[in-house]
Order: sequence, then structure tokens, then C-alpha cells
Amino acid sequence: MLAAVAAVGCDSSGGATPTPGLASRGTIVTTVKPTRQDLANQVSLSGTVTLDPVFGLAAPVAGQVRYANVKPSKTTPTKPTKVATVYSKDGKAHPVSVPAGAVFDGRLLDDRSTVTAGMPIVSAKLVGYGIVADIDGAQAYQISDSLGSVKAQVKGGPGPFACTPLGTIGALPAGVIPTQPPPAAPTGGPSGGPMPLPILTPPGADDGSGGQGSDPTGLRLVCTAPAGVRLINGAGATVQVVTAKATNVLVLPVEAVAGQQGKGEVDVVGPDGGRQTTQVVLGLTDGKMVEIKSGLTGEETIAVPGPDLPTPPPNTGGPDQAGISK
Repeated sequence: MLAAVAAVGCDSSGGATPTPGLASRGTIVTTVKPTRQDLANQVSLSGTVTLDPVFGLAAPVAGQVRYANVKPSKTTPTKPTKVATVYSKDGKAHPVSVPAGAVFDGRLLDDRSTVTAGMPIVSAKLVGYGIVADIDGAQAYQISDSLGSVKAQVKGGPGPFACTPLGTIGALPAGVIPTQPPPAAPTGGPSGGPMPLPILTPPGADDGSGGQGSDPTGLRLVCTAPAGVRLINGAGATVQVVTAKATNVLVLPVEAVAGQQGKGEVDVVGPDGGRQTTQVVLGLTDGKMVEIKSGLTGEETIAVPGPDLPTPPPNTGGPDQAGISK
């Protein structure tokens, strides 16, 4: 009996049998079928609660910008303040106004400059608390034309709550508040003689017009919390931006797909268990699921993980594969 038990697990040549539960290399372990669901493309940003943050206002159309002479406000404006007008090629006027609750903080261009739609032209300063989230270049192109709903969560504090975005995400140059023009000189003095020349404020000097203008900023998103949400200056926050939504679309787990920026590949598993790499067109992703816009019917069985893209030979200057998601 003991001899028989000792013989279990050894073959005739004395070698051990394979360990149960481990498949040989190359064996497909998991498969999945495409499903349909609603999907939202989301971008998460790291933000900070900031007092009196600066934001930019962009040209609504292409044309020529003409700035208004804005008098400094001694109280927080309760109505929008018109600060510029952009005249399109057809001569139509498109006003640009600083929203209520914010003050004019500088011109970003020279008067009568030619502008394109979306170009920052004015800086403004929110009076009170806002949430400022820094944006890198790749994220800017992802959300610039499709900034949808925004939510924020203060770390260790309130949230999540809807956060209303202000202005453009574009980086801002230094804003300039021009000196106020002097009053028109009277034609003569009390005795009929010439009046002395007015004293003009040197360019760049403080003339009491409300400030020197705004400092330059990088790419960033500025948003405001609803009334009643308690904020503390300097507190960290997470900002989530939904840039696009799709309804009832074909999706796969991101682990089943190789590729990015619209082009990808999946491994379709045949009846015999073999893999066939198939090209697909990718759409939205929420970080867990990715939209399959074309290339699959929805009836296929897909291998997980997806195919490995070829690694370039060493020292050939091939592209970095670190950005390829699977």
C-alpha cells in the first residue's frame, strides 16, 4: 500500500506530473462577449480650493476684438459686466461679458486684434472660492471642445457635487488693465488764458483703476461649487469631467483591447480555441469599458487579455509602447 501511494505523481521515468490548475503557456484563460450599455467618457483632474481664482474669457467667433473701457467695481457685481465686443467678418457684434460674481482683471490682447473663435481675450477674477484643476496638454485636447458636466469632491470634505465651469481652459498670458483716459481739457482758464496741461499717469503705473492686471496662468479648469457647500482655501479636490456620452453602444473590457486613439485590435477566439487578431475602431471609454464602433458584430468570443503589440527591437528608435493600453 505504501509503495503504491509513493508511486502516485511519478511517471515511469520518475518525473513529476504537471501541477494541477496551471495551463500551459499560450492557453486562453478568460473570454468575454461584447455587450451593449450606455457609456460616458470621463477625465479625472487633481484640483485645489482657491480664493479669488483667475479665469479666461474666449472670443465667441473669429473677427476683430474691440475692448470697452471698464471702470473698477467697488463692490462684487451682481450683473454681468460687458468688457469687449468681437466683430465677425459680416460686421455682426458679439459681446463678451464677465459673469456676475466676478470682476474684470485684464486685457489679454491689444485692442483691434484679429482673433479666432475660442482664443482667450480677457481675464477675470472670481470673487470668493473656486476649485482650480491643472490640466496637461493631452487632457486639454481631450476636453477643450467637449467640456460637459463637471463634478468635484473635496478630499476629506463635501462632495461629490456639481461644479459649474467658468470661462476657457486655455493658458492665459499676463492681463493688462489700461490706465483710464484723462478727462478732456477745458478750452480755457478762469481768466480766459490757457489751462495747464493735465498730469498723465505713466504707462504701467497704478492710476487707481483697480489693479495692475492678472498674472499668466497655465492650462487649467476653474469651477464653482453650489451655494451652501463649505470650502476651505487650499484644500485638495478631485474634479471629474464628462466629455462625451453614448447610448446603447457595443463595449468590451479595456483589458480585451490593444490600442488607443480610435484604432485597436482584439483576439477573436474560434471554435477550435485558436486566436485570430481582428482590427477594430474604438470610441469612448470610461476607464473600464471601451466602445467598439466597428469591426465586430457582437456575437464573437473575445480573449482576455487582448493581443500584445510587437515590441520594437532594441536601439532602433522605435516608438515607446508604454502608452498602449490593453
